[in-house]
Amino acid sequence: MTLEDLFSLKGRVALVTGGSRGIGRMIVEGFLAAGAERVYITARKGGELNETAEELGAKVVPVQGDISTMEGIEDLVGEISSKEGKLDILVNNAGAAWGADYLEFPEQGWDKVMDLNVKTPFFLTQKLHSLLSAAASADRPAKVINIASVDGLRINPWETYSYQASKSALIQLTRRMAARLVKDHIYMTAIAPGAFPSNMNKVARDHGDQSAKGIPNKRVGDAFDMGGSAVYLASRAGDYTIGETLTVDGGIVNAHLPTHFADPAGGL
Repeated sequence: MTLEDLFSLKGRVALVTGGSRGIGRMIVEGFLAAGAERVYITARKGGELNETAEELGAKVVPVQGDISTMEGIEDLVGEISSKEGKLDILVNNAGAAWGADYLEFPEQGWDKVMDLNVKTPFFLTQKLHSLLSAAASADRPAKVINIASVDGLRINPWETYSYQASKSALIQLTRRMAARLVKDHIYMTAIAPGAFPSNMNKVARDHGDQSAKGIPNKRVGDAFDMGGSAVYLASRAGDYTIGETLTVDGGIVNAHLPTHFADPAGGL
């Protein structure tokens, strides 16, 4: 057994939604480092999408579109199907957030977030089932990775009601879909990221040192953390991990000591 046997993605074709920036780009970079043959990335805006594809090289193929609608999902599936006979890895990363005071929270802020964060991962995976099945076997299963959030595992102080609900829903959806897809040798898992610099998490992006103070290991996440976690789940190393949500957060959820318990003298 070698490191390559465990973590190589050579010969595999992947699709990463929202792959032009932030966590999505980190995952793409990880897949490329692991030897992926081709990685499709999607985004609504073509400028940044095409720039990222140029920066990362010929193995990255940009596909512009809005996958928050069924029409957009169908268009993406059609585009991938016209170029590939199989799809080894799908990463449902594209997402949205909305914050507003409870008494003023709008229906638009609920529907937009729930559609992209919960509805899209379900239906995109469903519509890509034939391509995923074509790549899947008992010896080398296809992989689907949903990008959830630590906000689906614990509440945060921000009034992002639909976002937190959507990420909890995605974690449970991952379990339920995994139970169905495993029969077809398609293994679904999820990642729950903590503080990673991105347009979605501007505090981690613009004030990393301040954000790190509230994290047990005292730093925000980086491309090695996210790329490595995704490669683990996508590769042979992760073949016995199914339906699980991997928390990648520097200890926020599972190693965070409540302030009123902390005692600098070492006691309680």
